[in-house]
Amino acid sequence: MPRKTRTRVHEQREPNVNPSPSPDPIIAIATGYMGAKQLFAASRIGLFAALRDGERTAAELAEATGVTPRMARILADSMSGLGLLSRSDGRYRLGDTAAAYLVGEKSELDLAPFLTFLNEISYGHWLQFDTTVDTTEPGTLDTSGDRWGTFMAGVMTYNALHAKMLAAGFDFSGYRELLDLGGLSSGFAMEALRANPGLRATFVYDPSFADMVAEQVAQAGLADRATVSGAPTDTATPAGSFDLVMVNHVVHRFNAEQNRRILANARAAAAPGARLLLLDFFLDDDPEQRAIDALHAGEYLVIDGTVVYEESEVRGWLAEAGWRAVDKLALPGSPRVLVAEAV
Repeated sequence: MPRKTRTRVHEQREPNVNPSPSPDPIIAIATGYMGAKQLFAASRIGLFAALRDGERTAAELAEATGVTPRMARILADSMSGLGLLSRSDGRYRLGDTAAAYLVGEKSELDLAPFLTFLNEISYGHWLQFDTTVDTTEPGTLDTSGDRWGTFMAGVMTYNALHAKMLAAGFDFSGYRELLDLGGLSSGFAMEALRANPGLRATFVYDPSFADMVAEQVAQAGLADRATVSGAPTDTATPAGSFDLVMVNHVVHRFNAEQNRRILANARAAAAPGARLLLLDFFLDDDPEQRAIDALHAGEYLVIDGTVVYEESEVRGWLAEAGWRAVDKLALPGSPRVLVAEAV
């Protein structure tokens, strides 16, 4: 009799519709300081500047920067892996982002002073963050000697980035009278003046900043279109009927009552229908919090105890002061801007 053939029945497995989550996000966050420190080092030794005129090998980068070939290879590979350089046949070249922001005078904006601030001031300060978490108190900030200069150069460089991003994200044409109230950097208004030749600006800054701002405006060749005066930000009552008002990096530096007063005084100086640009970091109520704002909430708190407020609270202050929020701009690598209309 013929032998029966046994047919093997294969199990049909359901596709894995719920794959195990990847640990990559956790590892990327937990090791982020490694990439940051290597970026700071690469900037400090001039790795990016060494590639300004064309591609080089690790050995050539070592010779140009004064570090060992092993160190040049590690830094160049890390920057390549993080997307700032590209690598082909052992030769490295600048990526577009590095070329725009990390190669000195040929950059659109050289962020090196900001990286130096992060490395020499901010990074070490974050070692006190565990105490800040347990107490909600800032760490001890050392600004002695050259550290204050490093601090201010870094902050002003970062502000310059914010100003450029705002100029690219907001249309300044059509406005005639700008009030820049209580900011830390003249760069925001000066970018607006460059974008709109018909615009005039009035700077009302803390008296300790007024002379510096006047000098910056004069050096930029914009003194004939600007007025600078000094007054404490939380009590300043600018006179005028401005159709555009800037309040940049102000909110996080003051308490709720002071901010209510600042926004009310800004509204009193604004013409009906004027636009307000309120630039700062905010904790939002969106389904996914914008990471850079939340990270700066920690940075501001540990550095000097200042506050990144909830966006909903700030919108409440705006409404109380006679401003109606009409838009929100998320600036790349920078804070957000609440755009409001005077009502």
